[in-house]
Amino acid sequence: MILVTGATGALGALIAERLADRDDTVLGTREPQRFEAPLPVRRIDFDDPDTLITGFQGVDVLLMISAGYGEDDTVMARHGRAIDAAQEAGVGHVVYTSLTADGDHLPYALPHRWTERRLQQSTMGWTILRNGLYAELLAWLAAPSEDGRITAPLGEGRLAAVARADLADAAVRVTVEAAAHAGRIYELVGEQAIGGTDLAHAHGPHVAYEPETLAQARSRLSASGAEPFQVPMLVGTYSAIAAGFMCHTGGDLRQLLGREPRSPLAAALA
Repeated sequence: MILVTGATGALGALIAERLADRDDTVLGTREPQRFEAPLPVRRIDFDDPDTLITGFQGVDVLLMISAGYGEDDTVMARHGRAIDAAQEAGVGHVVYTSLTADGDHLPYALPHRWTERRLQQSTMGWTILRNGLYAELLAWLAAPSEDGRITAPLGEGRLAAVARADLADAAVRVTVEAAAHAGRIYELVGEQAIGGTDLAHAHGPHVAYEPETLAQARSRLSASGAEPFQVPMLVGTYSAIAAGFMCHTGGDLRQLLGREPRSPLAAALA
């Protein structure tokens, strides 16, 4: 049996769609009563250990989508509970959606590396998908205003962005063939690096890219109603892109997909 956690999230929902015709798959979510799904659903709440102990029973392959919304200690506690419960329940293999190695400069990298280590120290089989940042995220970070300006502190930096749908396709392939991918760490970054100017051109001649400073972005985000922990996460993401640490293309995505990855610009504008 396959179980997918976080099935109501943006990535999880795409994965659930792709697994909908399988009779060996169940979906996990915190609020199953509010989730209309084509597959059986179990309550899986990383903040409620009881749901993990019961929810992971009978699961052979667990696709563990990162529960990354929170401070580092919160995320590590969630992931630690999930790994402990999976091992206790007899799960044979865990596929974990982690963060690309280039993301080590990002403020939220530490919980991913901690989780990777915990998995590698467990008695279960494991596969780690080091996902690049979504093209859709970049589109949100550098969205045009009503007057046609993209204002973001990206400088001349570019991001090897990935279409979320491609990461879903790769996760499904690895999960359904888990044994063939045991002990592997895959780098799933895009094959085209895009920046603020590229996004502006893609939107058309009426949109211009105007770089701002990190201090300006911090003030804007702080005034937006973002959670306190989100502001340094977002500013750190801008900073890493602008500094040129997130632009390295290539990796294993094409190999896992068996085809050319989707255009990150098309995904960003969709």
